[in-house]
Amino acid sequence: MRIDLHTHSSASDGTQPPAEVVASAAQAGLDVIALTDHDTTAGWTEAMAAGERLGVRVLPGTEISCRIEGRSVHLLSYLHDPAEPVLAETMLDGRSSRVQRARLMTERLGSEVGITWDDVLAQVSDGATIGRPHIADALVAAGVVPDRQTAFETWLHAGSRFFVPHPAPDPIEAVRMVRAAGGVPVFAHPLATARGCVVSIPVIEAMAEAGLAGLEVEHRDHADSERRTLHDLARQLGLFTTGASDYHGAGKPNRLGEHTTDPEVLERLVGQAGQPAPLGG
Repeated sequence: MRIDLHTHSSASDGTQPPAEVVASAAQAGLDVIALTDHDTTAGWTEAMAAGERLGVRVLPGTEISCRIEGRSVHLLSYLHDPAEPVLAETMLDGRSSRVQRARLMTERLGSEVGITWDDVLAQVSDGATIGRPHIADALVAAGVVPDRQTAFETWLHAGSRFFVPHPAPDPIEAVRMVRAAGGVPVFAHPLATARGCVVSIPVIEAMAEAGLAGLEVEHRDHADSERRTLHDLARQLGLFTTGASDYHGAGKPNRLGEHTTDPEVLERLVGQAGQPAPLGG
């Protein structure tokens, strides 16, 4: 069984609608995927319906934007109740702050390269969570850069003078909120220094004490040494480890199934959920 527990659709910053992500997963020979769009559950219904048609089991999830120590943290939440009010409100705030941040970044970039907010909106699918990838797509459309990757490396990275941080919940509190909503929290790419600064080990330990279930270890942005550290840490803290692609369609080079999760880990994950798992497929 081939399992990929981290994918994105056009409901946030992927380039394919949820059903197309599932179809691509089927073509890639995957048996199970999780749809984990940023701060939204908007793609769940479409993805699970596609999973039923195509024979791919779809685990509903979300990637929650958090911040601590001045650093960005991404928390994957699986199988939470989308109607639980506290977590739902937190994700709504996350989407709103992303829009405000994107507007400010676009204004800063506009004076340099001439893109406008309308240029960014032209890259956003209906109902999608707006973020830096859509600004990147606007830069590509304007001929400023050849692709998203270059846009992030040159204009949109955290050290850029155009970068704007956005308010986000503390990841330790976010872990508690996910558990209260019946979900299973997993720290996405926790030591990926290739993406920028990462949080300290004591933060991960505090997240584990608050109810963190696992660490996403097998990820293209982790060096071998970082993976070894995370496997050791997971054993010490009693956490499971996952692997995933962090697929965004054409928006990133990540390919579906390039890293996968052990079936026994999926069983442990589903077993921790506070409600029956609505797996499509």
